[in-house]
Amino acid sequence: MQTIFPKWSTPILESVSSIGLLFFLFLVGLELDLSSIRRGGQKAFTIAVAGVSFPFILGVGVAFIFRKAIDGADKVGFAQYTVFMGVSLSITAFPVLARILAELKLFTTRVGETAMAAAAFNDIAAWILLALAIALAADGSSEHKNPMVALWVLLSGAAFVVLMMVVVKPVMAWINRRCLHEPNAVDEAYICLTLAGVMVAGFVTDFIGVHAIFGAFVFGLTIPKEGQFAERLIERIEDFVSGLLLPLYFASSGLKTDVTKIQGGMAWGLLVLVISTACTGKIFGTFTTAILWKIPVRESLALGCLMNTKGLVELIVLNIGKEKKVLNDEAFAILVLMALFTTFVTTPAVLAIYKPARSSMLSKRKLESNTHDDDHHYRIMACIHGPNNIPSLVSLIETIRPTNPKSKLKLYVMQLVGLTERSSSIATLQRLKGNGFKFINRLRRKEYELVNGIAMAFQGYSQLGRVAVSPTAAISPLTTMHEDILELAENKSVRMIIVPFHKQYRRKTDGGIGPEFQVENVGHGWWEVHQRLIQVAPCSVAVLVDRGFGWKSEEEAAPPSSTSGVVKRVSVIFFGGPDDREALAFGGRMAEHPAVKVTVIRFTAESHGSGDQHAIIPMQINEKELDDAAVHDFRMRWEGKVEFKEMTKVSNTVESVLLGIGRNSNEQCYDLVIVGKGRRTSLNVGTTEEYPELGPVGDLLASSNQGIVCSALVIQHHGNMAHSGTQHFPAKFV
Repeated sequence: MQTIFPKWSTPILESVSSIGLLFFLFLVGLELDLSSIRRGGQKAFTIAVAGVSFPFILGVGVAFIFRKAIDGADKVGFAQYTVFMGVSLSITAFPVLARILAELKLFTTRVGETAMAAAAFNDIAAWILLALAIALAADGSSEHKNPMVALWVLLSGAAFVVLMMVVVKPVMAWINRRCLHEPNAVDEAYICLTLAGVMVAGFVTDFIGVHAIFGAFVFGLTIPKEGQFAERLIERIEDFVSGLLLPLYFASSGLKTDVTKIQGGMAWGLLVLVISTACTGKIFGTFTTAILWKIPVRESLALGCLMNTKGLVELIVLNIGKEKKVLNDEAFAILVLMALFTTFVTTPAVLAIYKPARSSMLSKRKLESNTHDDDHHYRIMACIHGPNNIPSLVSLIETIRPTNPKSKLKLYVMQLVGLTERSSSIATLQRLKGNGFKFINRLRRKEYELVNGIAMAFQGYSQLGRVAVSPTAAISPLTTMHEDILELAENKSVRMIIVPFHKQYRRKTDGGIGPEFQVENVGHGWWEVHQRLIQVAPCSVAVLVDRGFGWKSEEEAAPPSSTSGVVKRVSVIFFGGPDDREALAFGGRMAEHPAVKVTVIRFTAESHGSGDQHAIIPMQINEKELDDAAVHDFRMRWEGKVEFKEMTKVSNTVESVLLGIGRNSNEQCYDLVIVGKGRRTSLNVGTTEEYPELGPVGDLLASSNQGIVCSALVIQHHGNMAHSGTQHFPAKFV
């Protein structure tokens, strides 16, 4: 250990880690939304008070035992020791609790919302008590104590908080308002000024006798949580702080923790005592208060376990106690192990006690989209990664909006937020907790006007009574994101899930011959989410490959001609099979829209000899009959409104025809091509499949190197892949 951390490096290590700690507490204050405390109400307040007071009182009793059992503990002032011990047992780590709730998918449940509100109260109370403990320790431990020193520290600290809230907070609000009008980014001068302010606030509180971290924490509270400014601050410093500086603080804390000081049965007995006292006080206080509020027993017990979460904040308190010479090496080691144990057992304890009933993810419920039993109540779930997905979603929903007043379209919009260890992920998570259009309006400001207009459009649809919109958010690690999507789909009995393709094509605006696209990949993790969703979805799934379907070009922005009035041109490619029948039914919903022109292109089998190497794999008779019946019914229903074309399925010309449709090189240009994922046929579109989850035709239309300019909607019928024993991928073209 001396080789890795020689003695001469200790001051440098502690100095750098202290700077990291300063900015970490600034991030904690930035994450803590004071408005959530006001929204928590009386229930969260009383639960928080009980969760702090019970373990604090028990901590005072433990302090008596520690002062008798640990050598040197009785030399510290009684008030200092008891307050530090009470704080160490009663604190709840707000950032750690937020991550645990999100990982357990409890953040938007009643337990999660109550826990977060109570933890916010708890956090504020713990910092006040810690400030009191530091003030009591400010006059030293000798016999020359002066109570006026502690009083000065307390009054100065209170004056500092008032000054920050009265003077600095309006200044930060003014800076935030200025940043709202920045077209692209936050002015670097504001960021530098704020980061310098963190250091100044820490210096001031350290000067008046309160620890420097209080200044950084209070300064973080003064910054408005809405808008782009807070997000940009977090993005700028969180990786540097969490990835480099905080690990150094953990290393410094670990070097100070000497577990060998815990010797003998008495010391280990004290460890068991402090662990049981901390757990009992926090859980019992929270549980009994929650029961009085008529919260169910299991939820109350889970709430108590969640409020027992310790973490880095606990280590900070203990390190301050050691720094102020209130805790010696033995007491410090015992309390550090207590903090680690209580944090480690929280997640498994909550999982064992409370787990919300979840629907079976592999339900065999089959939702036939081409039946007409509930056509008047059509439910669709649409997932979005960010603001860029919203225009195409709105355009797509507009094309299937029912014109019959008796028909209803219910749209569930779910924003997918990947949970990471980044502070900004937790900050975003808190903003999305409210399940509503607020999560749309609080995205990045450079897209605010567009997204706000989209939200107003959604609300307009709801007022028309034909599209009822219910926005929500899924906040999970990418490995389990599909479970949240499937749960909502099952609970709401949706008929189709629409997800955006993991690659986003943005039309370039620099001019040139023909349209050019810039490809943005949202990440391989999202591609895996879509893969898992397609495999186990309880309903049909549609993947939208967007090439500007919701963004109007100059030509599209012009008023439509008086003769046609057509705004969107849609093509439905039909080869046959359940996926294509689903695509045909979806196209039928668009056909009734007066501003949508639908063209159905059916590929029929060519006559061939037995020796033809491209012979069509025979379809089952019932599949052929179902295809013919679906096309016949479609023709009868939409005759005169839909254009029908038939082409012979010649293997060496199908690919060129599809490319012509995708490139808009034919006589008619299409904005959207709807195609089924496909079943095994003789079609050989391309030698390799870059995106096998889209099928061969969808893979071709999603390709970025084929000159495709129109958007594509690839539909997989429920049961055509994961719930059947036969592989239904279309064969590749050779």
